[in-house]
Amino acid sequence: MNTTFDVRIWSIETYEGKRGRTYWVRWRVAGQPRKEPYKTKALAEGFRSELVTASRKGEAFDIETGRPVSMRRETAVMSWYDLACSFADMKWPHVAATTRRTHAEALTALTVLMLTNARGRPDGKPLRHALSRWAFNTPRRKAKNMPEQVRTTLEWVKRNTRDVASLSRAEVLRPVLDGLTVRLDGAPAAPSVISRRRKIFNTAIEYAVEKRLLPANPLPQLKWKPPKTVTTIDRRSVANPVQVRTLLEGVREQGRIGPRMVAFYACLYYAALRPEEAVRLAKPNLHLPEKGWGEFTLDGADPHAGREWTDSGKNRDSRQLKQRARGETRTVPCPPELTAIINAHVELFGYGPNDRLFVGERNKDELPKGTINRVWRWARAAVFTPEVQASPLAGTPYDLRHAAVSTWLNGGVPPTQVAEWAGQSVEVLLRIYAKCLDGGDAALRQRIERALGHD
Repeated sequence: MNTTFDVRIWSIETYEGKRGRTYWVRWRVAGQPRKEPYKTKALAEGFRSELVTASRKGEAFDIETGRPVSMRRETAVMSWYDLACSFADMKWPHVAATTRRTHAEALTALTVLMLTNARGRPDGKPLRHALSRWAFNTPRRKAKNMPEQVRTTLEWVKRNTRDVASLSRAEVLRPVLDGLTVRLDGAPAAPSVISRRRKIFNTAIEYAVEKRLLPANPLPQLKWKPPKTVTTIDRRSVANPVQVRTLLEGVREQGRIGPRMVAFYACLYYAALRPEEAVRLAKPNLHLPEKGWGEFTLDGADPHAGREWTDSGKNRDSRQLKQRARGETRTVPCPPELTAIINAHVELFGYGPNDRLFVGERNKDELPKGTINRVWRWARAAVFTPEVQASPLAGTPYDLRHAAVSTWLNGGVPPTQVAEWAGQSVEVLLRIYAKCLDGGDAALRQRIERALGHD
């Protein structure tokens, strides 16, 4: 423990903000400024009084926390690595497999930024592999078959990460947040990735406060502004009906697997299903006539996470519908064109195990994520010119869902009904698809021309 007697304490400062009045206790330890906010003046005076009393008694102050040693004894000491492992273990039983993987990715990025020693540091790729695939995967970290190289790497990390208490210092916290904004190649990270990792970081710090490793969450007091996150859909990625039909024909031409995939992509476009919802479709979910309008009754989703993150050991996790309770269903209409495509698919390929509608050509247990993305890339390359292929137009299978929702909204279907079919709230729906709505730009431009005196 590094301590000092170099302490100076200032008077309480009052700050008038939009959310009310805040009282700040300011002091300095070993030349490093410290401050703590309080909602009431009495609380601020009480904390300042404790600092003054400790200083007058000649008590040493801890440089890491900026507090008297007697206060530090009330706070446990733990390395960031140990906290991150404990946080992953705490979350593991209660979150989806995809969330477990997201936590591991964020904790890996944060742990690398919390390393203190470059001497003997493992190479970047093996280091990140050991952290993301082993350290923050609860069952694998506790398994006996951990490779020796991974074990050695994690032992080095355990010895060379900062204490959690160091996050109370701005000179430690700010570089960590700044590091989250940069990719491995030095380019700026996507705002959505930064936002997601910062949220996980904040939750982990709150967990540290709960375990008495920090007196308070230091993030709200740090003046650090994250980049803005884009929540709307890029209008350039939304395909029109002619383009989608052309792409589906392109899918059909992709070897033996292509004809199997046409109905899958058609479900994403004509019924606005999420890929994980379409993958789960089985005979009981289908209510289809020989021709005309039908319905889907969705009862869950099978998102891809990877077998090391699921409880079942399969690549896909069995989950409830997004934003709904387990066992809750959602009804989605099936247009006549999609009814014909699915009936043709069943006639050609039948149903898979457990009456699944979509399975792989070789893997009959599921439709692999790699197959979904690979066939779509082939189809785009086959039907688009190089210029269009380089554009974001229908860049991913998920863009078919975006195209479906945009088509429904522009076709005059009430947003409340579109939100129900798509499995979203109206607020989220309008925010995401705001740029895809046809606001009658041509008519508005004509009005402007008339206002300017043009015929």
